[in-house]
Amino acid sequence: MAATQVIRSEWTKIRSVASTVWTLSLAVVVTIALGMLISALSKNEFDTMNARQRADFDPTFISFAGTSLGQLAMIVFGVLVVSNEYSTGMIRTSLAAVPQRGTFLLSKIAVASGLALAVGLVTSFASFFLGQAMLGEHRASLGDTGVLRAVVGGGLYMALIAMFSMGVAAMLRSPMLSLGILMPFFFLISSILGNVGATEKIGRFLPDQAGSKIMQVVTPVGDDTPYGPWGGLGIMALWVLAALVGGFVLLEKRDA
Repeated sequence: MAATQVIRSEWTKIRSVASTVWTLSLAVVVTIALGMLISALSKNEFDTMNARQRADFDPTFISFAGTSLGQLAMIVFGVLVVSNEYSTGMIRTSLAAVPQRGTFLLSKIAVASGLALAVGLVTSFASFFLGQAMLGEHRASLGDTGVLRAVVGGGLYMALIAMFSMGVAAMLRSPMLSLGILMPFFFLISSILGNVGATEKIGRFLPDQAGSKIMQVVTPVGDDTPYGPWGGLGIMALWVLAALVGGFVLLEKRDA
């Protein structure tokens, strides 16, 4: 089967499964709504902030506060895109139709990643503009230094989260096992490691913590992170690459 036919087939699979559509919709709604709420609360609290808090005030990053929950929906999307065929047994039919397993996995990831990127960019720009509207006179402008990079980076971050989840799902094959590892990892373990003094230097190199640096415009006072916004996104991209390579290697070695 030609590569274009495989890509078309994967696109049909993704758009015909209701769960993938719902998870992407949830990612958009949760990210935007929570970002607006936090932005509104931050505006109300600004007058009570001390000098240190005002120096660290980052209106752009505040509007992306919903990403912490929205990314969980992107994780579910990434896992379901890959593991649904294993849980239903359709993987045997798919691999019989596309014996070149590399082509099969690459096409699936390319289509899903393109969709995740499109949704991520729309969500990121919407979160920014609506969040800044909530911040009122404390808002940032898209033309301010570093803001456009942060907004575009927010979309890239969401797409990379989905791609990392696809790689993990390709390795584990089970949706329950994949979600059982990824959800606690991003929602609990990463936060704990990043906020405990003894493990803080390790936590900052985890994919979500490194990648989220791209959405920061104001560097907090005393921040000694050894990489910048693009460096952080690069670290996240390496995690994604490792997960995808692992998924490809195991797909090649194992029976369907």
